[in-house]
Amino acid sequence: MIRNIVKDIAFLEQKSELATKDDIEVINDLTDTLKANLDRCVGMAANMIGVKKRILVFTVGSIIVPMVNPVILKKEKPYEAEESCLSLEGFRKTTRYESIEVEYLDVNFKKHKQVFTGFTAQIIQHEVDHFEGIII
Repeated sequence: MIRNIVKDIAFLEQKSELATKDDIEVINDLTDTLKANLDRCVGMAANMIGVKKRILVFTVGSIIVPMVNPVILKKEKPYEAEESCLSLEGFRKTTRYESIEVEYLDVNFKKHKQVFTGFTAQIIQHEVDHFEGIII
């Protein structure tokens, strides 16, 4: 189901909880909502649709990749980036890392550990920040 984008800063600043298999519908709603906003969005965290769970989705080409309970284990090569967010107006500067190693669960709750670089790494870092209540 396509959900409305949350713009309430007080809500977005709250930390997210670990997701469980009971939250599978959140992945579907996040995917549907991202698809509906692909013209202006490349990733979404669950709190952006009103759910305080550690679930994110992002695009790689035409594929939408879900991550459940992702944890960034390693960050390398910091750089300054300018980002926007559907939940906020305008652009803001932030520090991101060129390469990150992430441990996460897939949609079937199978554990993965993977290195991401470039723009994909930047998207994941932005969405993981949402889990901690950090909004750019």
